[in-house]
Amino acid sequence: MPILRKEPTVFPEDLLDADVPPEDDRQWQVLYTKARQEKALARELLKSAVPFYLPLIAKETVHRGRRITSHIPLFVGYVFLLGNQDDRLRTLQTNRISRILDVDDPESLVYDLRQIRQLIASGAPLTVESRLLPGDRVRVKHGPFAGLEGTVLQRRGKTRLLVAVNFLQQGASVEVDDFYLDPID
Repeated sequence: MPILRKEPTVFPEDLLDADVPPEDDRQWQVLYTKARQEKALARELLKSAVPFYLPLIAKETVHRGRRITSHIPLFVGYVFLLGNQDDRLRTLQTNRISRILDVDDPESLVYDLRQIRQLIASGAPLTVESRLLPGDRVRVKHGPFAGLEGTVLQRRGKTRLLVAVNFLQQGASVEVDDFYLDPID
């Protein structure tokens, strides 16, 4: 099996930047893919120049004594699309989509995706979290996660910061020292 290079996870590169407004007829949509089709769909969207975001995380495995790093989707089955009706039709024609979820609050989704992107960029080991539970809302004041907002979790006696994509009711958590955290009122 060939070893593939890391593929683009966002197109265009400035898709999630705060100062780039979407075109008038483009809307955020969440694509729920058929099983194991996230990267293939992202390749087709890239080829068609359709704006998308597919958060990928590195996963190391050992196979026959060799350490292999794979890049897997953080949210299995989901690709985030900023598109118009033509883009929506183009994605449906790929035959890789199970359903399309419309986003009611795009600003909140983009905010959550920016935080996820920053968390992935830190390189810290992440844990995928599903079905969020209420906890204390905090903001990180120092370190590589400075400015991130999330929920405090306790796992195996360690403090973790959960950064969520509320639309999916999923997120990723990372271990943090609690002295980095400030409560949000």
